[in-house]
Amino acid sequence: MSFRDLRSFTEMMRALGYPRLISMENFRAPNFPLVAEILIWLVKRYEPQMDIPSDVDTESDRVFFIKAVAQFMATKAHIKLNLKRLYQADGYAVKEMLKITSVLYNAMKTKQNADDDQNLDEGSSKFKFDLGSKIADLKAARQLGSEITAMGASLYDLLGHEEDLRESRTAAIARPLEIAETERALRAAIKDVMENVQKTKEQLNNISSDEASLEAKIEKKKQELERNQKRLQTLQSVRPAFMEEYEKIEEELQKQYETYVEKFRNLSFLEQQLEDHHRVEQERFEEAENSIRMMQNKLREEDRRLMKNGGMCMLPVKQWTLSFSKYFNCFLCWWSCTKYLFLYVFRCVYIMSVIMCIAIRAVCHCLQSEDSEIDVDDDDDDDDDDEEEDEANEDLDEDNDSLDGPAANPTRPGRSLHPQILEESDNDF
Repeated sequence: MSFRDLRSFTEMMRALGYPRLISMENFRAPNFPLVAEILIWLVKRYEPQMDIPSDVDTESDRVFFIKAVAQFMATKAHIKLNLKRLYQADGYAVKEMLKITSVLYNAMKTKQNADDDQNLDEGSSKFKFDLGSKIADLKAARQLGSEITAMGASLYDLLGHEEDLRESRTAAIARPLEIAETERALRAAIKDVMENVQKTKEQLNNISSDEASLEAKIEKKKQELERNQKRLQTLQSVRPAFMEEYEKIEEELQKQYETYVEKFRNLSFLEQQLEDHHRVEQERFEEAENSIRMMQNKLREEDRRLMKNGGMCMLPVKQWTLSFSKYFNCFLCWWSCTKYLFLYVFRCVYIMSVIMCIAIRAVCHCLQSEDSEIDVDDDDDDDDDDEEEDEANEDLDEDNDSLDGPAANPTRPGRSLHPQILEESDNDF
């Protein structure tokens, strides 16, 4: 972008009547909205009925706008515009818009000159001063000034080499013209030209021969193409030999695949059901294990209480209970290996064994109460018997309450986890 082009553009736009004041600083940076506004105004000035889209918000809209303006100027005004420079919307765009403004300005200038001539012919002596009429003269004067400056600089440089060139020029002029050397140079030049002509003719002959060979190859390829097309049509019209068998196998494969999908879904569903069942069994086994642990704790407390009250009379019962605990723990180990098989049988046996232990403890308690009757008076014996019977009844009630936990729900399914061996049974072993 040159300062002169920008100034000429602003002055032409002002002369054409553009309503907005254009500054020379507007095109220092890309300013696409201003360029779009100027292009729309120039198109309307050239063709008022032309409809140009004014939407330039997006990139595609801007590209479409630039293409529409360039196509209109190329078809109507025969002005070729550089789309890339217009899209830059800077000083290079001013050079492209200057082409359109120059045409419009020259047309306006021509019309003004015609009007001036007509006014002069009519004898109008009125002086009319128009600033637009002087713009072309001002532009020509500035152009001539720049050309004069450039030519003066080049002339100064050439005059600086005049001293060196004067001797060479004088020697060349003083040298006599030799006809033999001139003829020799002309013959060499003619020979070179003839060689070039001969090479060109040979290339033309080679081109003709190559053209014939290429035409033969093209004809051969066309024939091969026709044969291949006919063969393709024949193969398409003939049904393959194993097509029916292939279709049957394909149908069977589709059925087998559907069966496979159904079985796979069923298997996945059953696996999920099995996992849910295992989880439920796990929870139930944990509940049963907690209830068994609570029952064992109650039995231990009962043993301690009876040992304090009964003394040596309860020793056989405790030994029998410890032996039963050993066998019971062995049974639990065996049951952990079988996991599900004897779960219900185990519950029944365990409940019966607990009932037997309670019955034996009650009998021992009764024997202890009878021994104590020998050592006391008859009246005190009656009171003691009543108290011991009350305690026995309370113990039986507590034992029965402890049995209500595991025996209240006989319809529960078996547990799925292995029971853990009790601490006392480990010590007994």
